[in-house]
Amino acid sequence: MAMDAAELGTTDLETLLTAAEAAPSIHNSRPWEIRPVPGTSRLEVRLAADRWLPVADPAGRARMLSVGAAVFNLRVAAGHLGRRPRVRALPDGGDPDLAAVVDLTGLPPDGSRHPDLYDAVALRRTTRAPFTGRPVPVRTLTELASAVLPEGARLYLPGVVATRRMLALTAEAERRNRRDSARVRESRAWVHAGTAPYGIPAAALGPVDATGRMPVRDFTGAGRARRAPAVPFERHAQLALVVTGRDRPADWLRAGQALERALLLATARGLHTCPLHQALEWPDLRRALLRGEPGCPQFLFRLGYGPRAVPQPRPAVSGETIGRAV
Repeated sequence: MAMDAAELGTTDLETLLTAAEAAPSIHNSRPWEIRPVPGTSRLEVRLAADRWLPVADPAGRARMLSVGAAVFNLRVAAGHLGRRPRVRALPDGGDPDLAAVVDLTGLPPDGSRHPDLYDAVALRRTTRAPFTGRPVPVRTLTELASAVLPEGARLYLPGVVATRRMLALTAEAERRNRRDSARVRESRAWVHAGTAPYGIPAAALGPVDATGRMPVRDFTGAGRARRAPAVPFERHAQLALVVTGRDRPADWLRAGQALERALLLATARGLHTCPLHQALEWPDLRRALLRGEPGCPQFLFRLGYGPRAVPQPRPAVSGETIGRAV
């Protein structure tokens, strides 16, 4: 039986929107707006016009990846509420800001054997600190790779040689970023010292690698002068690269959902993750990441075991806010 918007209720909407706000996004920009459609059981996921990075992300690829992660969190929260959502990606060619519509009608709950990831939504954090030397079990890596396949993407797990190449490309992107004044200004604008709901708290930036092996992102362009004391990072990095077959906005949205499924599953398995997105922001470096392997690289991240990350502020979702949206 179909459910109308009233049957969702304020509490259910708060659960859904709180989960969406916990999704990762480029520079913690949260470039989405989620609006209940009055008189229906649908949510519109729209691009936020004032929260994106036109210098680092001129095509909007990273923005759409971020929105895809929020869509996946909506799906996870819907499952927690006993619903099986249907997602229509880019449903209106005449409305380019409408990224997706999530239909929450009363379909039967998902009966598959996918693990319940709802608890991991609140626990997932970006960790910019060193990981321990403990290797990620092959069984866990295989589980992560299998998990993204239903999302229309694959997870490329590089070997030693490919890992070194990817880290070198990321380091080259870091050097270019520091020399590009427009990128430095844009990146700095997203760093703050307080509790702003968007952007990155200065306390979460993390240290640099004393050995120089790990190209941790420098959001301020100030180099070592502004960072915490340098510390040695793990000697052997475990990387993972989300790859799609094509490179259209719909593929970016799909890749964001695949990425968030992998990140949440990694969190549920006790792992921490850190984005290494720099090389993906330079077309020539992005093309070099796979070097002959098929597919379009979308997101590179590092994973391992380590300390809990500094929590980042998240926009509060209240009944009053929901009431205004409806």
